[in-house]
Amino acid sequence: MKQGEVIAGYRITTAPTNANGGKCMWAFAEKSGSAYFIKQFLEPKRPKDDARDSPSLRIRRQLAQEFEDRHRAIMKRLRPDAHGGGNLVLATDFFHEGSTYYKVTERIDTSSLEKPQALEPRQKMVLLKTLGTSLKQLHDIDVVHGDLKPLNVLVQKRDDAAFHTAKLIDFDDSYVAGNPPAPEDISGDSLYGAPEWRRYLQRDDSVGPDRLTCAVDVFALGLMTHLYLTGDLPRHDERFGSPADAVNAGELLRLDPRLSDEIQGLLRAMTQVVPKQRPRMTTYLKALSDPKVCALQHRRPGSAAPRKSPTEPGAAPPPRTSRVRANLKPRTDGPAPRTAAPVEPAPAERDIASPPASPTAPRPSRVRINLGDRGRDRNAP
Repeated sequence: MKQGEVIAGYRITTAPTNANGGKCMWAFAEKSGSAYFIKQFLEPKRPKDDARDSPSLRIRRQLAQEFEDRHRAIMKRLRPDAHGGGNLVLATDFFHEGSTYYKVTERIDTSSLEKPQALEPRQKMVLLKTLGTSLKQLHDIDVVHGDLKPLNVLVQKRDDAAFHTAKLIDFDDSYVAGNPPAPEDISGDSLYGAPEWRRYLQRDDSVGPDRLTCAVDVFALGLMTHLYLTGDLPRHDERFGSPADAVNAGELLRLDPRLSDEIQGLLRAMTQVVPKQRPRMTTYLKALSDPKVCALQHRRPGSAAPRKSPTEPGAAPPPRTSRVRANLKPRTDGPAPRTAAPVEPAPAERDIASPPASPTAPRPSRVRINLGDRGRDRNAP
């Protein structure tokens, strides 16, 4: 790919570059008066149809076919004209020229806000909700983005708009939930990778392809939410190369104490080691219903962050048990109170708080209720 070259009708208008491109080269192009972004994949290479058959050729042909099938399957699920997909920058063309694969999207302004953490709370809330809504659209059709990170999110604001929004780009590493590429072919950024994703790449026998679900994106979104609100990722011990490695080792990520209780609880849930225990995008969006949760707070030294994580919709709270006993036995040294029905202690108290009393022994009282007037002479008429 060279500037001025025409590939499948697209004229390359800028010098190709590999900047932040991974295993790709990219450039801008023009076709029929419209501007495009074109990406050239450096691998895999598609064998020629008339190539002489051999075992190695069959392997290369199978790898190329799997690569092509995965990209076309994602394009079929994610259509540019889908309702509500305005913040998804999707491919408009995918083809091969000779042995090389190319993918095309419409050209958009690539400038992005450098410091989202400098926005005021309502702006942050809208930004995170637009990003969360885009992910929800993917997850609703069982598509994992697969490489969620700041470089693949453009934070922009139109001149006539009141708020910044997040545009989600680069679906080259996307896959259907539970059906990722092989470990040697999967791509992504280890800094934002989920614990199960890291173990899958390390060929951990306990992590099969079925473990790589939409929860992979939820973990990455938790890290990005912390970054967008505070300007930094959650902290962890330096001996670990990524947050996921720390979580896999049983370490609790250190969240910024300025974050609100609601956000800290949400991020704790999103960065759990067990994928199934991470919240769905509906829970994430619900937690962002009030701008106040996105405001940073200066806590007093020693104040603790919440340990309670948000629950999924429909989860029932545990039953409450009584921890106070009432002794309504009539007094023998004063006026007898009105007769009251005995109160049976709650099951949790009766079975756990103390062993059952014998039938002949009176039950001791821990709380006394005085139904008379202690300052009054009991012998007075």
